[in-house]
Amino acid sequence: VSAWNGWRKAHQEEAIDLRGANLMGANLMGANLMGANLMRADLKGANLEGANLEGADLAGAKLMDANLEGANLTGANLGGANLRGANLKGAKR
Repeated sequence: VSAWNGWRKAHQEEAIDLRGANLMGANLMGANLMGANLMRADLKGANLEGANLEGADLAGAKLMDANLEGANLTGANLGGANLRGANLKGAKR
């Protein structure tokens, strides 16, 4: 995550296309995914605690049992996302 966030900081204009990506169970704690396209991505059981998902497109994403505690979801598109069992404690919407 540290290397990713460093790259992301240096390439803020880059479009991040993770549509349909298999990130099931991934540890993305604190990751900067601002504006990322995560449509239909599989994030089941992923750790997104404190992640920046501001403006991200999570339409149709599988977020079952994901940890989104303290995540920034401001302006994120969650239309059709499956959040069953997800931890949203302290998430910013």
